[in-house]
Amino acid sequence: MSLRCLIVDDEPLAHGVITEYAKDIPFINIVGNCYRATAALDFLSKQPVDLIFLDIRMPKLNGLDFLRTLAHKPLVIITSAYEEYALSGFDLAVCDYLLKPFRLDRFLKAVNRALELHNLKKQTATTSEIEKIPTKNNGQISLKVDKKYILIKIDEIQYLESLGNYVKVWKNGDFLLTPRTLASFEDQLSTDFIRIHKSFMLNKKYVDYLEGNTIVLKNGQQVPIGKNFKGTIKQLLNIED
Repeated sequence: MSLRCLIVDDEPLAHGVITEYAKDIPFINIVGNCYRATAALDFLSKQPVDLIFLDIRMPKLNGLDFLRTLAHKPLVIITSAYEEYALSGFDLAVCDYLLKPFRLDRFLKAVNRALELHNLKKQTATTSEIEKIPTKNNGQISLKVDKKYILIKIDEIQYLESLGNYVKVWKNGDFLLTPRTLASFEDQLSTDFIRIHKSFMLNKKYVDYLEGNTIVLKNGQQVPIGKNFKGTIKQLLNIED
């Protein structure tokens, strides 16, 4: 894993320091050098980067105004001789602020943080994409359980139970705990699933009978019915009063 990095600074000396430090850090790959923020805009229109080392005081367009123009911001480490811009920099969600002159150990701390944030963004994006995978065609759904992703068949799911920011996915009388909301499952599950409670969603094929405010499954498990859902459930399950 390496970070594609762009240096944006009007001082050649600053480019030299960062480039020299980067030689000792295997995950830092300097792919461009711009001496004006306006030149950086042109560079980024042709080649995306993961991280920008950005000076603030530059001719025509300063670093902070340059950053405000970006619709899709890469990670940014401010490199400036002026500490008074630090608050403005962090308001723009930069990942670190290096005050010139800075030593290698401080530079290393900043780029390690950038790498950590890059990996976190990538992991979050991957998780989001996995959760968006259509499942109605292949009859499977992907669940994040601990640090693994598990594929299970939708028709094996008996019911889902909301637990705060997690959902218990019940199958074979046991459950898998996944960090999602109950609502996030609704577009992925088949029409066999119905909401029977604000905290429960049920697969109709596993229903044995209705008793009072409880649905009893074929394996004997009992699932509560919300008072606002009972009429709908009777209609969907073809139960007459």
